[in-house]
Amino acid sequence: QQNELNSFLWTIKRDPPSYFFGTIHVPYTRVWDFVPENSKKAFQQSHIVYFELDLTDPYTISALTSCQLLPQGENLQNVLPHDIYRRLKRHLEYVKLMMPSWMTPDQRGKGLYADYLFNAIAGNWERKRPVWVMLMVNSLTEVDIKSRGVPVLDLFLAQEAERLRKQTGAVEKVEEQCHPLNGLNFSQV
Repeated sequence: QQNELNSFLWTIKRDPPSYFFGTIHVPYTRVWDFVPENSKKAFQQSHIVYFELDLTDPYTISALTSCQLLPQGENLQNVLPHDIYRRLKRHLEYVKLMMPSWMTPDQRGKGLYADYLFNAIAGNWERKRPVWVMLMVNSLTEVDIKSRGVPVLDLFLAQEAERLRKQTGAVEKVEEQCHPLNGLNFSQV
């Protein structure tokens, strides 16, 4: 029963109440039907909504993109062991070849093309830091490709908040997420 599910919603008892909702970075369509009504109601009734990051802000997206890059003049071929780099390059060639068959008719109907999608996800991969390449490769699966074009839950809620003219903000800066990941040493990655 849906009303027995953990709502991932915490209430801070004050007047008016505040809420804290735990989200997950997956396409919202995978989880939206399982988000209990109390969480949806709290969102609807809220006037101000803060997110982990403001994914609707072009600066945030730009900063996330640039934080993933290796220092100027470096590229992945110089950083990774030769055999891993070669395997990675072959794998990305395989993914690029397979992507047209992974895409849904709905995606094609919306004008999403495999080459465009591959470049949007993996473009400039040779300039990215290994940790970001690892995360990128983990998202280059048939299941993930089929759900591309559907916003993750955080972005969906942010878009809804904007549509409903709620005041929005972010509790973290890109650097607070980026620097710890970039600080992992090669063996940890």
